[in-house]
Amino acid sequence: MKLVKTPLPGVLIVEPAVYGDERGWFMESFNEPRWRQALEELGEPQPRPFVQDNHSCSRAGVLRGLHYQLPPHAQGKLVRVVRGRAFDVAVDIRRGSEHFGKWFGVELTAENKRQLWIPEGFAHGFLALEDDTHFLYKTTDVYAKECEGAVRWDDPAIGIKWPPTGAAEPSLAPRDAMAPALESLRAC
Repeated sequence: MKLVKTPLPGVLIVEPAVYGDERGWFMESFNEPRWRQALEELGEPQPRPFVQDNHSCSRAGVLRGLHYQLPPHAQGKLVRVVRGRAFDVAVDIRRGSEHFGKWFGVELTAENKRQLWIPEGFAHGFLALEDDTHFLYKTTDVYAKECEGAVRWDDPAIGIKWPPTGAAEPSLAPRDAMAPALESLRAC
């Protein structure tokens, strides 16, 4: 496993070792001791253990996010695509951070097998780029409705450059379409 730093401190691309031959391929999608060792070698903080896995399936043009959870149930997320393609985004929402409101995006695909680590204090969202895109999340805390929040996906203060999908507008859940702007964010 190789961890790659991004322009947002703490947000990391995870490139697993993939072993292939004429029969197909094999990879460890997660290994706790190797994960912790790789973080230590990069000088990154050790997150809480993962306690929940989630799986979503989306049509092309579906945008989910930008979501976060506040303490005491803040979540770090390790995410990957196991079928299809998605543009995955993390936004720093930590008040007082020199990177507050900055974003980083990367394409995750079943083919590239990349993962993205999004620590606590970041909003997260993704845009499905193909039909039948399956997205897996490992989280460091359970879902807690009373702690959830969202930031508007197209907030000009953030300025995410979402890739085109052929639709005029992405398909959104009502709560995502009504999400507030970054400036009215609940304190993180």
